[in-house]
Amino acid sequence: MGANDERIKGKGEEIKGKIKGAAGDMIDNEQMEAEGRAEELKGRARQDAAKANERARGAGEELKGRVKGAAGDLIDNEQMEAEGRAEELKGRARQKANE
Repeated sequence: MGANDERIKGKGEEIKGKIKGAAGDMIDNEQMEAEGRAEELKGRARQDAAKANERARGAGEELKGRVKGAAGDLIDNEQMEAEGRAEELKGRARQKANE
């Protein structure tokens, strides 16, 4: 299951929890309200975990790109250096998208 799937499921849990909590509040059912709040928090946590996983993946891509770029520079291979730079930028973009 991909990170986007986890984020979507987490958002669904969060929304479901908000609705359940609001319904519990409206009918003055404290247990239902508390269960809704717990589901909401569980959904947020699921989303945060997916984002953290993607940030880590991006950091790995960035590091790999830096190493590849440096190796390309060292052996004077422009293509390798450019590929490394592209991987580095891809990693940075993945991290930025999951802040």
